Amino acid sequence: MGWGWGGVGIGGGEDDGAPGNAAEGETPKKVLILMSDTGGGHRASAEAIKAAFNEEFGDDYQVFITDLWTDHTPWPFNQLPRSYNFLVKHGTLWKMTYYGTAPRLVHQPHFAATATFIAREVVKGLMKYQPDIIISVHPLMQHVPLRILRARGLLKKIVFTTVVTDLSTCHPTWFHKLVTRCYCPSTEVAKRALKAGLQPSQIKVYGLPVRPSFAKPVRPKVELRRELHMDEDLPAVLLMGGGEGMGPIEATARALGDTLYDENLGEPIGQILVICGRNKKLANKLQSINWKIPVQVKGFVTKMEECMGACDCIITKAGPGTIAEAMIRGLPIILNGYIAGQKDKMFASQEAGNVPFVVENGCGKFSKSPKEIAKIVADWFGPRMDELKAMSQNALKMARPDAVFKIVHDLHELVRERSLLVPQYSCAT
Repeated sequence: MGWGWGGVGIGGGEDDGAPGNAAEGETPKKVLILMSDTGGGHRASAEAIKAAFNEEFGDDYQVFITDLWTDHTPWPFNQLPRSYNFLVKHGTLWKMTYYGTAPRLVHQPHFAATATFIAREVVKGLMKYQPDIIISVHPLMQHVPLRILRARGLLKKIVFTTVVTDLSTCHPTWFHKLVTRCYCPSTEVAKRALKAGLQPSQIKVYGLPVRPSFAKPVRPKVELRRELHMDEDLPAVLLMGGGEGMGPIEATARALGDTLYDENLGEPIGQILVICGRNKKLANKLQSINWKIPVQVKGFVTKMEECMGACDCIITKAGPGTIAEAMIRGLPIILNGYIAGQKDKMFASQEAGNVPFVVENGCGKFSKSPKEIAKIVADWFGPRMDELKAMSQNALKMARPDAVFKIVHDLHELVRERSLLVPQYSCAT
């Protein structure tokens, strides 16, 4: 589109690629994705969108991912991720913050005041990328930028969109009436967007964006198991603890090790694939155990679609990205908790909606008890195999494997339409 941001030099993004090789005479369009590392889901969605742009449009787009608060605001605003990590370890404080900022009468004046203090830094940060499209994948990444862009007269020239990464319940700060588009992962979130004042024309329900690799056909299960050094015949459960390998993984693995071994027959009825993430201490400990059933322990993995494709069900925390990916693979889901470090009473504030989303749609169950979880899996691999199959079918019905591609194609169309309607602009002030 080549908006021409008024002679301000372009710096490289914190997560950018080399300049594109668009057709001669054409300038690659620039996409800026705003996120923050307050939980892994926001970055995962950002990376998925970036990958989809690359697959679908190649060098026609340059995609940058940045944490607007950390990278482009002064202290104390740049301490957002650190503050988040502190709050989730202190449940009461997190609960007060989460619910206390929910009313519009509270968060709107707060964002207005914040925008006043950091406007210059935010404009400088945005000018660094010269975006044709801005995508927010975080609830705190639309109100302040939109206020500042509106004040600069740029909202008619930049396509500003929100991609909501919560499956059901979500904080009201996700929604702003000035966005060009709000992409919702479910009808429940779309209803909340309407209630917040967005128009139906602003809302698209495409599903949660996940890695494009999940949209590709899965290889045969026996082939994947062979590559992962798993038993080719035994049913398998995938036990996950997120990128940091947190949660009650060891206790759950030990409980599964007991229940998936038939003492009467003297043989296993199932196997475990454990993903420990970056938690090397946990991985080493699990590998040192003398298991009675086949157990494969992995660290941080990049091909999660293959790990899921090798298994028959999954145990994970109630994170939206993993839930969406598991549904694409048709895996019944056992949700075993919440963000590591949160207190029980905090579970109600952030990921609670994902539990009924899974359970009420017949895609899985919820339990925080390792022994109860192990019994559920043993039943699924034995007398309740029909329930496992039914939940697998329900999960496939809920799956949206093409969500990320629908999002990027809609964005492409929006920026194409905008380029026909709006003349070039300058952001120099």
